[in-house]
Amino acid sequence: MDFINELRWRGMIHNITPGIENQLKKEMTTAYIGIDPTAESLHIGHLVGIMMLKHFQKAGHRPIVLVGGATGMIGDPSMKSQERIFLDKNVLKTNQNKIKIQLSKFLNFDSVAPNAAILVNNYDWIKNYSFLDFIRDIGKHITINYMMSKDSVKKRLSADFKSGISFTEFSYQLLQGYDYFFLYKNYNCRLQIGGSDQWGNITTGTELIRKKIKGSEAFALTCPLIIKSDGSKFGKTESNNIWLDKTLTSSYEFFQFWLNISDSDAENYIKIFTLLQKKEIENLIIEHKMAPNFRILQKRLAKELTIMIHSKEDYDIAVKTSEALFGVDDTAFDFLKNLDKNMLHDIFACIPQFEVLKEVLSEGIKAVDLLVSTKIFSSKVELRKLIQNGGIRINKKKLSMFDLIIDCSYLLAEKYILVQKGKKKFFLLKMK
Repeated sequence: MDFINELRWRGMIHNITPGIENQLKKEMTTAYIGIDPTAESLHIGHLVGIMMLKHFQKAGHRPIVLVGGATGMIGDPSMKSQERIFLDKNVLKTNQNKIKIQLSKFLNFDSVAPNAAILVNNYDWIKNYSFLDFIRDIGKHITINYMMSKDSVKKRLSADFKSGISFTEFSYQLLQGYDYFFLYKNYNCRLQIGGSDQWGNITTGTELIRKKIKGSEAFALTCPLIIKSDGSKFGKTESNNIWLDKTLTSSYEFFQFWLNISDSDAENYIKIFTLLQKKEIENLIIEHKMAPNFRILQKRLAKELTIMIHSKEDYDIAVKTSEALFGVDDTAFDFLKNLDKNMLHDIFACIPQFEVLKEVLSEGIKAVDLLVSTKIFSSKVELRKLIQNGGIRINKKKLSMFDLIIDCSYLLAEKYILVQKGKKKFFLLKMK
């Protein structure tokens, strides 16, 4: 597999230094990406770099993931408008361990093959490096003029950001540059990969290696930052990031994120975030354009990623749940009723919720009184019209009687009642 050409047709190259293609053809090459362990889970914004390393390993080369235990204590100013909050080193260590488990779903760390992936922590080689030694050995090779020319620094010094930039964050590029130098010397690492916002930090590393090691060859490759077609930031919802850890973002939410992206985004993302081959992707795009209402690209993308990051079982449950919520199958209620409390909690996490005293259901209450009292509907008149037009469902069953008695037998997992208004609006009554 030709790594560079593979990335090119997938649209995963933004900048690249000359000579890397010859280097990759010459020998098995080592490349690394850096991840600051500032959270206990990776999110989908990390996926581009991780997929690049996955392709790199598939092409026979050796990937390194650098978890920034040291740099994570400082914070990269790139794409940030203000200083980061410092994290305790014990928290960073816990985050690192959890991140490695997630990375193992993409990269082979355990193989005896020469290109087995490696996980390193820059805290291990920074912790005993004295400040005086660092500025003498490293700082003297990179000028202030060079550091000031980086976009990440210039942006923070502009009039738009009154907070400016601290010396701590200003020094970040020196630390990242030293990371590349250390890996070059100790792991024969010849390539650093990152997002396009990292170009300045990465080239600081190539500059440092060039100045400290005569005749050295170090390369840089960046991928484009992913922006959604509407211009909004990729990987975020109104509530939060889309995390890879399903305790933070449920499998159902994860599945739904990919299912609900736009057609143009789906056409790009299926190249970037899956391992499907070019011909199959081209056929899927053609098939999708012939019948876009079937959302063929979105469904395939959601399937590939949910299985890759969670599991086949999680994917199957997400599909059945989606069908139960948005379909009109009479078996939908039976499916929901058989799910346990934790699964229902995950499914209903993004649905507007209204608390109801459980005692209200003990003797039964008319549907109209229950629904109007929760303020889901503004008036009995509005509710009556919707019921007459078949526009209200309780636990996926059409509400045909205005005065139907709702009691505890309607509860899912003894706690929830699902109310549907029209085709896509859901509300949850949660007993307390």
